[in-house]
Amino acid sequence: MIELRQLRQFVAVAEELHFHRAARRLNMSQPPLSAAIKRIEDEVGEALVVRGQRENRLTAAGAAFAEQARQTLAAAERCVPAARAAAAGQTGRLRIGYVGSAMYGRLPAAVRAFRRAWPQVRVDLIEETTAGQIRALRDQALDLAVVLPPLADDRHLILQPFDRDRLAIAVPAEHPLAAKVDLSVADLATEAFVFWPGHEGRGFFRRAFDLCHAAGFEPDIVQEARQIHGVIALVAAEAGVAIVPASMASVRSNEVHYRVLDADPAAVFELAVARRGDCDSPVVSNFLHDVQEPR
Repeated sequence: MIELRQLRQFVAVAEELHFHRAARRLNMSQPPLSAAIKRIEDEVGEALVVRGQRENRLTAAGAAFAEQARQTLAAAERCVPAARAAAAGQTGRLRIGYVGSAMYGRLPAAVRAFRRAWPQVRVDLIEETTAGQIRALRDQALDLAVVLPPLADDRHLILQPFDRDRLAIAVPAEHPLAAKVDLSVADLATEAFVFWPGHEGRGFFRRAFDLCHAAGFEPDIVQEARQIHGVIALVAAEAGVAIVPASMASVRSNEVHYRVLDADPAAVFELAVARRGDCDSPVVSNFLHDVQEPR
């Protein structure tokens, strides 16, 4: 096995084309250097240097060996700084999952700031339901998940507060209720509802359901959509009414009328960023440090 020290010796000979000058450059005597080059040639099984009385020259094999030796030495020199950069979280990859409404809160600004602070880190963003993100976290397909608690199973996960939002009523723009100034959840008692599967977004589903129960009725769910954008699209198509995050009130605003539930404390909900308890990624630590929610 040829060592890095031998590669440095050969490169010196290849560049000086003179054993004495190469030895002086390497702070060694000439005989050991000549012997080292001979051992390399024995290992390769080819002559690499044509030795002359006044000067030497490289064979074709020697020129090819010198080029590869330079590349190997350059790569070796990058190993230590690359390891240090990775340990500091300056390089790497960060895979962030998020529920649809998170993109209408502080997540875009947080990701933008992180990318500017750590430009060598690749950031991948994947929209998914809370349940889908938790599955991906456990399968190590995600590093972080922006979810809506509570979770059905938070074992071995660590959650950090991330953002705050509020619920809003969404009705088709041409619906008679759209003109009602003091529209409330109670006004939806006889309406058909568009919801999302409870097993995919337990926290969000429960909050919306509880608002309806507090208003004295159980929602008549006629259609479901896995993503909140799909729920709003179905409202726009007049498939029913819905309760959605207030942060998304700009989505299809010409087709959907929104009424933010400002006065109801039960309409407030929080988003959290989740990670695996055994996650020791410096990139993840940097992101979480940068996005600590101000209180």
